[in-house]
Amino acid sequence: MKKLLLFLIATLFVGVLVGCGTGNSDEETSGDNGETSEENVELKVGATSVPHAEILEEAKPILAEKGIDLVIEEYQDYILPNKDLANGSIDANYFQHIPYFNSQKEEFDYDFVNLGGIHIEPMGVYSKNITNIDDIPEGTEVIISRSVPDHGRILTLFEQQGLISLDENVTKADATIDDIVENPLNLKFSPDVDAAVLPQMYEREEDKLVAINTNYAIEAGLSPLEDSLFVEDADSPYVNIIAARAEDENNEALLTLVDVLQSEDITNFIEETYAGEVVPVASE
Repeated sequence: MKKLLLFLIATLFVGVLVGCGTGNSDEETSGDNGETSEENVELKVGATSVPHAEILEEAKPILAEKGIDLVIEEYQDYILPNKDLANGSIDANYFQHIPYFNSQKEEFDYDFVNLGGIHIEPMGVYSKNITNIDDIPEGTEVIISRSVPDHGRILTLFEQQGLISLDENVTKADATIDDIVENPLNLKFSPDVDAAVLPQMYEREEDKLVAINTNYAIEAGLSPLEDSLFVEDADSPYVNIIAARAEDENNEALLTLVDVLQSEDITNFIEETYAGEVVPVASE
């Protein structure tokens, strides 16, 4: 009887241990969705709100299926995303076009790589009171971003409309206001404001022309196709990219991010959501 009692106690003790062990194992390996959390890789990507963060949100569940937990850090300026990438606060960023990326690398000696192009945002020129190119008064002020890499882009757009001529010996992307050789309307280019403030300048300076980056235009409720006086063609070379540190050039999770953003699913999302105001590279 004594032996039987000891045997039953020992059996019960072993059962408790096994039960406890199984519970701990489940907690360590399973997340809320039943998947193994230890297998997931976290990617922190910096992006401006529109359209970049919106596009990343669409990619989030696709990446989750591939074992990547995407964390989106939103920015409202063009300076901090590269600084935070350099100091390791984020793993990649998605906000800048290639000329800006190259100029930032040169100016700040960033050791960055371009992992791939995702979309183009055609630049538009807006005015409250001027509704036709032929009606632009002589001496009109043109308000543009203080971001020098955008100057060649904007000036080329004005040249395409026949409003100015640039020095033919200068590469269009590198052109500055000093490279204007013909300006029959004596337009006055003022590169004095941050890009994020341009929509406010459009609302306030009704008789002026304002060149607004499309991400800020869309965020302010402006359509580059419907509200601008004139706009870039969709074949603009200013492709928005995923940028990363050079040491992560072959990072598998980052390369998967680029693949997903260039996929048919995301291409369709961009085309359907932005209706030509944002043009996916993959669709060209």
